[in-house]
Amino acid sequence: MSHTLDIKTAGKPLDQAQKALIMIHGRGGSAQDILSLSQHLNVEEYALLAPQATNGTWYPYSFIAPVAQNEPWLSSAIETIGKAVKTVLDAGIKAENIYFFGFSQGACLTLEFLARNAQRFGGATAIIGGVIGDKINRDNYKGDFAQTPIFIGTSNPDFHVPVERVYATGNILREMNADVTEKVYENFGHSINEEEMKLANTLIFK
Repeated sequence: MSHTLDIKTAGKPLDQAQKALIMIHGRGGSAQDILSLSQHLNVEEYALLAPQATNGTWYPYSFIAPVAQNEPWLSSAIETIGKAVKTVLDAGIKAENIYFFGFSQGACLTLEFLARNAQRFGGATAIIGGVIGDKINRDNYKGDFAQTPIFIGTSNPDFHVPVERVYATGNILREMNADVTEKVYENFGHSINEEEMKLANTLIFK
């Protein structure tokens, strides 16, 4: 099984925008849900793109399950994000002006995609996520972020995402020359808080 390409859009039309934000929803969420969060971000001048996961889920099991269990959905999901990026590039917007925002399963997918395709992007915000797999396969991750700013916010503990994986992810991204900021909220729960949105605006959507 693979995802059917379905990219919802909002904000400025791609052919009129200088920047684009790709927003990736969590398990059971929708493209429209995550697009609605953009009202809290400084992205009024951005084209907004949100791929929709088929059946509302990017891959069937936990992000720390063995990768093979999440295939072929996981590879298809990563390919879907790549197609969203290509859509933006084809519209004439440079990679350095492409931004990402992902939540939960969408944050894991965002971070996995970025680690596999490191280059200078505009920036990324990942709320509760880490790179994917029961074991981290460092060989999958290549490229140079050239100081791309990446903000990862999370709760400790979080039922779905161990904080240890968040720290490990941050360290990998730093090794790949990203400018990483992590913020851990004790016992906050599996959600997004106001401070995280403020930090996203301060660090990423300046």
